[in-house]
Amino acid sequence: MIALTTPPRLAPPTTRVRVSYLTGEQADSVHRGRDTDWLADAARDFDGFVADRLGVRERWGVPSEVFWFTSDEHYIGSLVVRHEPPEDDLGGHIGYHVVRPWHRRGHATEMLRQATVIARGLGIDRLLLTVEEDNGPSLRVIEKNGGVHDGRNPDGQLRLWIDTASVPSDG
Repeated sequence: MIALTTPPRLAPPTTRVRVSYLTGEQADSVHRGRDTDWLADAARDFDGFVADRLGVRERWGVPSEVFWFTSDEHYIGSLVVRHEPPEDDLGGHIGYHVVRPWHRRGHATEMLRQATVIARGLGIDRLLLTVEEDNGPSLRVIEKNGGVHDGRNPDGQLRLWIDTASVPSDG
């Protein structure tokens, strides 16, 4: 495995990680049995692909921002901060994933910690996250960041809340 020389951080999408983004997302999609056709379009015009992900945009019916978790030229994962949870309660403020080659290294926990700092800066005091009950790794990530259980949403996913003030600004 590649040793990272600088600590990864959440930042806006960038063309600097083109190769590692495409290979990481392809490996992750193949592992999960998901379609990889979208990567061909991304590879053809990566500059445009990145531009479409920059800034605050309406996604899932709410203002949202996309961040990539990177270290130098290495893409590790993606995270979305929704400025408010979707009305249907089928999601939450945060959605994230780490691509397969970087699993089980603490990256998701750190991504979510950094996202709480971003959310606090947006004036969000409490973050809602939803997770499938059988997704133990993601559930542990949320709990490590102070997630408190609060029932289920209409799809049966677990609901957890994180008080953004309780999460330290630095890891």
